[in-house]
Amino acid sequence: MEKNPITPEGHVKLREELLHLKSVERPAIIQAIATAREHGDLSENAEYHAARDRQSFIEGRIKELEDKLARAEVIDPAKLAGDRVAFGASVKLSNADTGEEVTYKILGADESDLAKGSISVTSPLARSLIGKQVGDEVKVRMPGGDRTYEVLDISFG
Repeated sequence: MEKNPITPEGHVKLREELLHLKSVERPAIIQAIATAREHGDLSENAEYHAARDRQSFIEGRIKELEDKLARAEVIDPAKLAGDRVAFGASVKLSNADTGEEVTYKILGADESDLAKGSISVTSPLARSLIGKQVGDEVKVRMPGGDRTYEVLDISFG
Protein backbone atom coordinates (compact mmCIF):
# COMPACT_ATOMS: atom_id res chain seq x y z
CA MET A 1 0.00 0.00 0.00
CA GLU A 2 1.49 3.32 -1.10
CA LYS A 3 1.87 5.85 1.71
CA ASN A 4 0.43 9.33 1.32
CA PRO A 5 2.63 12.01 2.95
CA ILE A 6 0.59 14.70 4.68
CA THR A 7 1.12 17.43 7.28
CA PRO A 8 -0.68 17.27 10.65
CA GLU A 9 -2.90 20.17 9.54
CA GLY A 10 -3.85 18.40 6.30
CA HIS A 11 -4.59 15.20 8.23
CA VAL A 12 -6.92 17.10 10.59
CA LYS A 13 -8.75 18.71 7.63
CA LEU A 14 -9.36 15.32 6.00
CA ARG A 15 -10.57 13.82 9.30
CA GLU A 16 -12.91 16.78 9.88
CA GLU A 17 -14.36 16.49 6.36
CA LEU A 18 -14.92 12.75 6.87
CA LEU A 19 -16.62 13.34 10.23
CA HIS A 20 -18.85 16.04 8.69
CA LEU A 21 -19.86 13.77 5.82
CA LYS A 22 -20.67 10.87 8.15
CA SER A 23 -22.43 12.81 10.93
CA VAL A 24 -24.16 15.63 9.00
CA GLU A 25 -24.34 15.03 5.24
CA ARG A 26 -25.13 11.30 5.28
CA PRO A 27 -28.07 11.57 7.74
CA ALA A 28 -29.43 14.61 5.88
CA ILE A 29 -29.41 12.84 2.52
CA ILE A 30 -31.04 9.73 4.01
CA GLN A 31 -33.81 11.98 5.32
CA ALA A 32 -34.13 13.71 1.91
CA ILE A 33 -34.48 10.33 0.19
CA ALA A 34 -37.15 9.24 2.68
CA THR A 35 -39.06 12.48 2.13
CA ALA A 36 -38.82 12.16 -1.65
CA ARG A 37 -40.09 8.55 -1.47
CA GLU A 38 -43.22 9.78 0.27
CA HIS A 39 -44.08 11.84 -2.81
CA GLY A 40 -45.10 8.77 -4.78
CA ASP A 41 -43.94 7.43 -8.16
CA LEU A 42 -40.12 7.19 -7.96
CA SER A 43 -39.59 6.86 -11.73
CA GLU A 44 -40.73 10.46 -12.31
CA ASN A 45 -39.56 11.93 -9.00
CA ALA A 46 -36.71 14.39 -9.70
CA GLU A 47 -36.20 15.06 -5.98
CA TYR A 48 -35.63 11.37 -5.36
CA HIS A 49 -33.14 11.01 -8.24
CA ALA A 50 -31.23 14.14 -7.19
CA ALA A 51 -31.03 12.87 -3.60
CA ARG A 52 -29.80 9.45 -4.77
CA ASP A 53 -27.12 11.14 -6.92
CA ARG A 54 -26.03 13.23 -3.94
CA GLN A 55 -25.95 10.11 -1.76
CA SER A 56 -23.76 8.36 -4.32
CA PHE A 57 -21.35 11.32 -4.33
CA ILE A 58 -21.21 11.46 -0.51
CA GLU A 59 -20.58 7.71 -0.18
CA GLY A 60 -17.84 7.89 -2.83
CA ARG A 61 -16.16 10.80 -1.05
CA ILE A 62 -16.35 8.96 2.30
CA LYS A 63 -14.61 5.92 0.77
CA GLU A 64 -11.98 8.18 -0.83
CA LEU A 65 -11.27 9.98 2.45
CA GLU A 66 -11.11 6.73 4.42
CA ASP A 67 -8.57 5.38 1.91
CA LYS A 68 -6.46 8.56 2.05
CA LEU A 69 -6.47 8.56 5.85
CA ALA A 70 -5.57 4.86 5.96
CA ARG A 71 -2.55 5.52 3.73
CA ALA A 72 -1.60 8.81 5.41
CA GLU A 73 1.93 9.21 6.69
CA VAL A 74 1.80 12.29 8.91
CA ILE A 75 5.01 14.30 8.70
CA ASP A 76 5.42 17.50 10.71
CA PRO A 77 7.62 19.95 8.74
CA ALA A 78 8.27 21.93 11.95
CA LYS A 79 10.25 18.96 13.26
CA LEU A 80 12.35 18.67 10.11
CA ALA A 81 15.61 20.38 9.32
CA GLY A 82 18.43 20.00 6.91
CA ASP A 83 20.13 21.46 3.89
CA ARG A 84 18.33 19.35 1.27
CA VAL A 85 14.88 19.75 -0.21
CA ALA A 86 12.37 17.31 1.30
CA PHE A 87 8.65 17.01 2.00
CA GLY A 88 7.45 20.03 4.00
CA ALA A 89 10.26 22.33 2.85
CA SER A 90 9.72 25.84 1.58
CA VAL A 91 11.99 26.30 -1.42
CA LYS A 92 12.93 29.65 -2.93
CA LEU A 93 13.77 29.30 -6.61
CA SER A 94 15.10 31.55 -9.32
CA ASN A 95 14.08 30.96 -12.92
CA ALA A 96 17.43 30.76 -14.77
CA ASP A 97 15.93 32.27 -17.94
CA THR A 98 13.91 35.17 -16.53
CA GLY A 99 15.46 35.75 -13.10
CA GLU A 100 11.97 35.60 -11.58
CA GLU A 101 11.97 34.32 -8.00
CA VAL A 102 9.24 32.10 -6.58
CA THR A 103 8.79 30.23 -3.32
CA TYR A 104 6.92 26.95 -3.05
CA LYS A 105 6.12 24.76 -0.08
CA ILE A 106 6.20 21.05 -0.91
CA LEU A 107 3.14 19.33 0.60
CA GLY A 108 1.00 16.25 0.06
CA ALA A 109 -1.24 15.93 -2.98
CA ASP A 110 -4.36 16.69 -0.92
CA GLU A 111 -2.90 19.89 0.51
CA SER A 112 -1.28 21.48 -2.49
CA ASP A 113 -2.68 24.78 -3.76
CA LEU A 114 -0.62 26.66 -6.31
CA ALA A 115 -2.54 29.88 -5.59
CA LYS A 116 -1.32 29.66 -1.98
CA GLY A 117 2.24 28.79 -2.97
CA SER A 118 2.20 25.07 -2.24
CA ILE A 119 2.86 22.27 -4.71
CA SER A 120 2.31 18.53 -4.49
CA VAL A 121 5.26 16.34 -3.60
CA THR A 122 4.28 14.28 -6.67
CA SER A 123 4.41 17.24 -9.11
CA PRO A 124 7.20 17.28 -11.73
CA LEU A 125 8.83 20.34 -10.11
CA ALA A 126 8.75 18.91 -6.58
CA ARG A 127 10.05 15.52 -7.73
CA SER A 128 13.00 17.21 -9.44
CA LEU A 129 13.74 19.34 -6.36
CA ILE A 130 13.75 16.54 -3.74
CA GLY A 131 17.29 16.00 -2.46
CA LYS A 132 18.73 19.21 -3.99
CA GLN A 133 20.71 21.79 -2.02
CA VAL A 134 21.09 25.57 -2.18
CA GLY A 135 22.97 26.46 -5.36
CA ASP A 136 21.83 23.38 -7.30
CA GLU A 137 20.13 23.82 -10.64
CA VAL A 138 17.23 21.68 -11.80
CA LYS A 139 15.80 21.34 -15.27
CA VAL A 140 12.11 20.52 -15.23
CA ARG A 141 9.84 19.44 -18.06
CA MET A 142 6.62 21.34 -17.40
CA PRO A 143 3.42 21.63 -19.44
CA GLY A 144 4.58 25.03 -20.74
CA GLY A 145 7.98 23.65 -21.77
CA ASP A 146 11.33 22.98 -20.11
CA ARG A 147 12.42 25.35 -17.34
CA THR A 148 15.62 25.65 -15.37
CA TYR A 149 15.58 26.78 -11.74
CA GLU A 150 18.31 27.49 -9.22
CA VAL A 151 17.65 26.67 -5.57
CA LEU A 152 18.20 29.88 -3.58
CA ASP A 153 16.95 28.90 -0.12
CA ILE A 154 15.48 25.95 1.77
CA SER A 155 13.57 26.27 5.03
CA PHE A 156 11.36 24.05 7.18
CA GLY A 157 8.64 24.94 9.60
